[in-house]
Amino acid sequence: MKIKAEYIWIDGQKPTAKLRSKTKIIDGQVKKVEDIPEWGYDGSSTSQATGHFSDLLLRPVKIVRDPLHDEHDLLVLCEVLNPDGSVHWSNTRAHLREVAEKHEAEEAWFGIEQEYTLFEGNKPLGWPDKGFPAPQGGYYCGVGNDEVFGREVVEAHAQACIDAGISIVGTNAEVMPAQWEFQIGALGPLDVADELWLARWLLYRIGEEFGVSATLYPKPVKGDWNGAGAHTNFSTKTMRAPGGMKVIEEAMKKLEKRHDDHIKVYGAHNEERLTGQHETAPISSFRYGVSDRGASVRIPMATSNLGYGYFEDRRPAANMDPYQVCAALIETVCGE
Repeated sequence: MKIKAEYIWIDGQKPTAKLRSKTKIIDGQVKKVEDIPEWGYDGSSTSQATGHFSDLLLRPVKIVRDPLHDEHDLLVLCEVLNPDGSVHWSNTRAHLREVAEKHEAEEAWFGIEQEYTLFEGNKPLGWPDKGFPAPQGGYYCGVGNDEVFGREVVEAHAQACIDAGISIVGTNAEVMPAQWEFQIGALGPLDVADELWLARWLLYRIGEEFGVSATLYPKPVKGDWNGAGAHTNFSTKTMRAPGGMKVIEEAMKKLEKRHDDHIKVYGAHNEERLTGQHETAPISSFRYGVSDRGASVRIPMATSNLGYGYFEDRRPAANMDPYQVCAALIETVCGE
């Protein structure tokens, strides 16, 4: 039996890495990720190596069903390694793997809300060729051809994630027209980050079918329009237990102390989005609050009422690397 395996990896472009993929035809059955062979590629063409020493190694770490092709075909997420098998400098997953193992007893859970903007050519989907649509107000969770643009893309993407076995739990139209969101989780750190990258790949790939592109740029349209984030919901075992609110409040103190360190790995060009307007806090300061969408970190009403639960870090930009964000949160909150 011939299986098409789509090898997917993250390149070395800066300041924001991109997804790459290529297809390998495998002869035989695949029951687990170890059945997928390692593969190589030209790192000089992905900003990860020089031309005179360009071979890099792809090591499969997660497989899911490929929902766009035959039932036996697979999407294969890979870590990038040097030819000798050591971790490549662009491989941020390896660090998260170490952090997750070190703090495994904390049982950290994540849920990530991925915002993105659909573009047709050089303008957001559905926007007029000249000028702007009506101001924000009716687009968030809107219904109707004059309020939302690209629902067919969103629904095709959600179904593809479901068919692939990705833990997508919802979608909605966002505040700016042509902007949408999907949510992944709640999962452990490696699983949520792996599945977010795979869901992003599916979004880009499905966009090809509809002639649109999805951008994760944090401020896709200048002016009085919302930016795009990747709000990251986080909890530990003790936060989810009765009395967990005290643990959450202690976590806020730790996050405030390391605010600048987090901002460094929360996505490029995030200063364009974190202005203190459009449901954001200023990038230069840290503040948390209950039900406060203008805070750096929001404590949900349900968490406050129950006295335990989770918090929502609203600082990560849509283009953030989930491996880095998850690692930063675990290291700060679970560390000394």
